[in-house]
Amino acid sequence: MHLLYSPNAKQLLAQLSLRGIRYFNSSSTCLAKNVAMSKFDPEPVPYEKLNQNLKIVRDRLQRPLTLSEKVLYSHLDNPKEQDIERGNSYLRLRPDRVAMQDATAQMAMLQFISSGLPKVAVPSTIHCDHLIEAQLGGDKDLSRAKDINKEVYTFLSTASAKYGVGFWKPGSGIIHQIILENYAFPGILLIGTDSHTVNGGGLGGLCIGVGGADAVDVMADIPWELKCPNVIGVHLTGRLNGWTSSKDVILKVADILTVKGGTGAIVEYFGPGVDSISCTGMGTICNMGAEIGATTSIFPYNSRMRDYLSATGRQNIASLANEYPELFNADNNCKYDRVIEINLDELEPHVNGPFTPDLAHPISKLADNAKENGYPLDVKVGLIGSCTNSSYEDMNRSVSLAKQALKHGIKSKSIFTVTPGSEQIRATIERDGQAAVLREFGGIVLANACGPCIGQWDRKDVKKGEKNTIVSSYNRNFTGRNDANPATHAFVTSPEMVTALSIAGRLDFNPLTDELVGADGKTFKLEPPTGEELPSKGFDPGQDTFQAPPKDGSSVSVDVDPKSQRLQLLQPFDKWDGKDLEDMTILIKVKGKCTTDHISMAGPWLKYRGHLDNISNNMFIGAINSENGEANKIRNQLTSEFGTVPDVARDYKAKGIKWVAIGDENYGEGSSREHAALEPRHLGGRAIIVKSFARIHETNLKKQGLLPLTFANPADYDKIQPTDKISLVGLSGIAPGKPINALIKHKDGSSDSITLNHTLNELQIGWFKAGSALNRMAELK
Repeated sequence: MHLLYSPNAKQLLAQLSLRGIRYFNSSSTCLAKNVAMSKFDPEPVPYEKLNQNLKIVRDRLQRPLTLSEKVLYSHLDNPKEQDIERGNSYLRLRPDRVAMQDATAQMAMLQFISSGLPKVAVPSTIHCDHLIEAQLGGDKDLSRAKDINKEVYTFLSTASAKYGVGFWKPGSGIIHQIILENYAFPGILLIGTDSHTVNGGGLGGLCIGVGGADAVDVMADIPWELKCPNVIGVHLTGRLNGWTSSKDVILKVADILTVKGGTGAIVEYFGPGVDSISCTGMGTICNMGAEIGATTSIFPYNSRMRDYLSATGRQNIASLANEYPELFNADNNCKYDRVIEINLDELEPHVNGPFTPDLAHPISKLADNAKENGYPLDVKVGLIGSCTNSSYEDMNRSVSLAKQALKHGIKSKSIFTVTPGSEQIRATIERDGQAAVLREFGGIVLANACGPCIGQWDRKDVKKGEKNTIVSSYNRNFTGRNDANPATHAFVTSPEMVTALSIAGRLDFNPLTDELVGADGKTFKLEPPTGEELPSKGFDPGQDTFQAPPKDGSSVSVDVDPKSQRLQLLQPFDKWDGKDLEDMTILIKVKGKCTTDHISMAGPWLKYRGHLDNISNNMFIGAINSENGEANKIRNQLTSEFGTVPDVARDYKAKGIKWVAIGDENYGEGSSREHAALEPRHLGGRAIIVKSFARIHETNLKKQGLLPLTFANPADYDKIQPTDKISLVGLSGIAPGKPINALIKHKDGSSDSITLNHTLNELQIGWFKAGSALNRMAELK
């Protein structure tokens, strides 16, 4: 819009200036449409600017565009000259906003403080959802968390106030649910320091998980860089019906693509089946797209999104979006890199797991598969909620089944927990009676937080090491993810299927065909779940848990006690000395799956997310050492004695020995946890050499000045022995697309020369040379 033509132009400009925010000029057609991005932000929805950028890109490319391409390319920093080639170009983008959860926000804000900048340049928020441990129930657990984490919450609250960041207090809810309720809108480009930021695709935007260093770039008004993604199309036909839910769509996609099949791609859903899925159901599908490695996922703007925007008080955004249909739908004849066909009429309910979210079991085959594989059949705990499945609709569909059980005089045979996704959801299901039914059914309503989904669960019903089964409506089920028990067989499914399996208490129960026995001894079958998508009385916002930043936070003090065990100011990493990395010791050669949970565990370690040295004591403690098949037990090559991975790494660092880690396929899959990159760098690591990387983790390694390298020949992984020395030669000529030569010196005196690939571009090579992206930022100030 032309601010100069607005009667409130001076006032608006003053507001923007005070907040240090960029604003967009656009045509006068948008004069009367100064629609704010949210009720908490004065910045306008930038549709006119995005539309202008899209026209520039269209004129250049001269081809039909997918929906995700439209949203992405319309946010280019330089749409007139930016090289655009799927799978190859590095795009420089201007996201509309940044979101951070409390565990990752600590390091992000510590990095932002190190930049020396006075204020964030784009609307940004922090959400306190990760540090609340599930133990006794909602109120008690929240109170305990506020006490235990007081120092961290105070730091985040004051840092938010000082640097212009909105702060959602503990108890507000899970970051992704709050984004969907308040901040996501069609066409937005949002980055968040959590891999499940992708949840926002349910409202037709591109919401992408990143590391904290990426968030710092955007908050510092530096264009954000992303390798131009490929686009996978998922064509939906038919309609969801009966027991099949939105969760089953993504569980099926995970079955097809596996945990790495979406790497380097955006998953774009289209087709007539889309309209049978609720807005929050689309969010569920996008949320779990993180489990297939996808950059993000997106749905086209439709009436279900309009209804949700209206229900959450954003009718004005819906009305404005209606005027830009060109932005929110794929062009006819656009080309996808791959198309997956799913007929919703034929889609069965799925239960995926254990130990990986892509091991799919249609419900008709679950019983046989469980018995064949020796899965424990007793369901010890059923857990519904989380950022993936905690909508009003999800709760209603579960309640419809709980009511049927209660009608027949029975309750959940399994321990049953309920995690509301937000304070708004909690307050609404309390008002409308769903929470009361779930409690009568035997449920425990937990705090509005991540809880067991991320390992924040003080589980007491089984001993560690005891083989058992749990089912949840969560997104991840890696070994030990939920309860730190490697013997727990965790399965992910829809909330309604969790409820049904909890009623039966058995994994081999198929609610579509099997009967239950009521308290009167009579058998009955569960009717398919039903439930309202949106509350007829409107949402109850519950308690006000938002802290807006002051207009001027310069006088706010942010203190970090040097003696603190929770927070630690950052020291710059050392710069590259310009020499080859010669005779590096192998710290660990990892065997098999190595997620960010294996590299930097969550659960009890979350309390150290703001203290790099302390949290580094969890580095690689979950990774399996190829030498002995054990976790957290490696040989110190200096002494030949075995020790924990962090202890050995610290010994090498103290003696000035540079080291390298070796990994397998899809290394670093899982959450956006940048600590999994910070810790190796802090403890003396120089390179990570693997068969392949997960996208976010590879970027995080680059940001911290580590070299993420892949074997040109994956079979070369087998040539490396834990006792070898590795040299990276010719680094003075490091360049984009130019392989790196590595010399492997074996203990017996022989050697091998192998080729390693990298995806570093010129900018990222600058990070390596400077020692980190933050160092490079300081050099350019």
